[in-house]
Amino acid sequence: MNELMKFFIKNPNIVSRKIAGEVILVPIRKNVGDLESIYTLNEVAARIWELIDGKRKIGEIEKVITDEFDITSEKAERDIEDLLRQLVKIGAITKG
Repeated sequence: MNELMKFFIKNPNIVSRKIAGEVILVPIRKNVGDLESIYTLNEVAARIWELIDGKRKIGEIEKVITDEFDITSEKAERDIEDLLRQLVKIGAITKG
């Protein structure tokens, strides 16, 4: 299957919050004080997170990112792949 045709689903136990201009991902679990489980996203990563809806394919997300951030398709693809790998690793998303 072509990588650009895949899509991802957010873990419902992870919420995003915008605090002081930064977007953070916070797991909803009993140990709320676990600061090692809070992740800060940069502007591009925050937009990618916002676009992950379980319906948009990676290729569609890439198109939005290249249009909004004036970066090359190759750079957008690398950034998206890196972020998706990290989000899967921490359990924030799963493949759809």
